[in-house]
Amino acid sequence: MKKILLIEDNAEIRENTSEILELDGYEVLTVENGKIGVDIAIRELPDLIICDIMMPVLDGYGVLHLLSKHEKTSTIPFIFLTAKAERTDLRKGMDMGADDYITKPFDDVELLSAIESRLRKREVSKKQYSQDISGLDQLIADANGEQELKKLTENREIRYFKKKTEIYREGDFPLYLYYVIKGKLKAFKTNDDGKEFIVNLYNPGDFIGYVDLIQETNFTDTTETLEDAEICLIPKKDFNNLLHQNPQVAQKFIQLLSKNIKDNEDNLLKLAYNSVRKRVSEALIRFYQKNQTPMKISREDLASAAGTSLETAIRTLSDFRDEKLVEIESGKITILNMEKLKKLRN
Repeated sequence: MKKILLIEDNAEIRENTSEILELDGYEVLTVENGKIGVDIAIRELPDLIICDIMMPVLDGYGVLHLLSKHEKTSTIPFIFLTAKAERTDLRKGMDMGADDYITKPFDDVELLSAIESRLRKREVSKKQYSQDISGLDQLIADANGEQELKKLTENREIRYFKKKTEIYREGDFPLYLYYVIKGKLKAFKTNDDGKEFIVNLYNPGDFIGYVDLIQETNFTDTTETLEDAEICLIPKKDFNNLLHQNPQVAQKFIQLLSKNIKDNEDNLLKLAYNSVRKRVSEALIRFYQKNQTPMKISREDLASAAGTSLETAIRTLSDFRDEKLVEIESGKITILNMEKLKKLRN
């Protein structure tokens, strides 16, 4: 049961509002002035605070100011409740960090809708998401942005790409967010000698290029099709509009970016210090997680993902076959013993 703290000096309004909230299934704590309200908020840590502005002892602005300075209460959703509807009052409350503003008189639906919206957004901000496209999809749905996300791919330009065709090149400036409808793709970096290193793999349902779009930097890798593909091109402006309309989505995208940076750092360390067997096993597992077994991987792509020469990748793969870790038939690789393969990379 969600707990709501109601700070209101008018006894009649306090009782009526409390009754509305309790009938909707909330636990309600009521206090008559801001000073007591601050003490109760710090002690009880409610899920949401509704606070009148014009009160004796300590007004609503003072309550918000004090609670925003306290670590445990600074993130609690805060809704102002007031009979004053002048624009200056609205602006002042929002500038101080209030999440919403309800003016008296209000109806039940207006009050409950505002509360549900703020509680839902708080849950999104607290929730942890997997660092892949499924996590992104869940994030969008939780933030009520699912319809907006679907709109991104509706009536957009769709292009068809043959196998081994570049979607974009490292150094290009991003103009689109790419959505994979059909086909598989790889993202890779190239060193000064022209040697490739695969940094990511994409399947149908994946979005590509959002990292550089958000950071507003040139593409840091090249993306190329591994097979014939169908790609939806979403203009940069439409993608940015989605982020601006959904602050929670933008916040989680930043967290995803941070995780991507950490993963890239870990991969670089593995390339620098891991043995060839570890790197090839890591590459096989990455391909498996994207494609499931059996999977068709070119020797060149496997070498690129493992950061080793083609000859070394072929030799290591042969060793894995002899050790019954994988099976190779007609160019397809089937992982026979995932547990042992995972132990190799650790």
